Amino acid sequence: MAKDFSRTFYNSQVWRDTRNAYKKSVRGLCERCLARGIIKPAAIVHHKVYITPENVNDPDVVLNWKNLECLCRECHEDEHRGTDTRYTVDEYGRVRGK
Repeated sequence: MAKDFSRTFYNSQVWRDTRNAYKKSVRGLCERCLARGIIKPAAIVHHKVYITPENVNDPDVVLNWKNLECLCRECHEDEHRGTDTRYTVDEYGRVRGK
């Protein structure tokens, strides 16, 4: 579930279009698994630079393909596990606030 400050962004058409186009560009595969020779479908388009209240309106952060990465649920969980104690990752790979 998106945080309050990012909910509007994640529900926007521009994000949905960007997310879908990016995912299609990498053929819907988890980029980290693929780098290890594993072919696995991606479940999430992840922001490498995390979205914060300060950058949520900055298209160079939130819409820039260089800041996006398709990840499977496991890789997304690995990304967030233990790196930020404000969040947990649920069984679907979604980041949840504590």
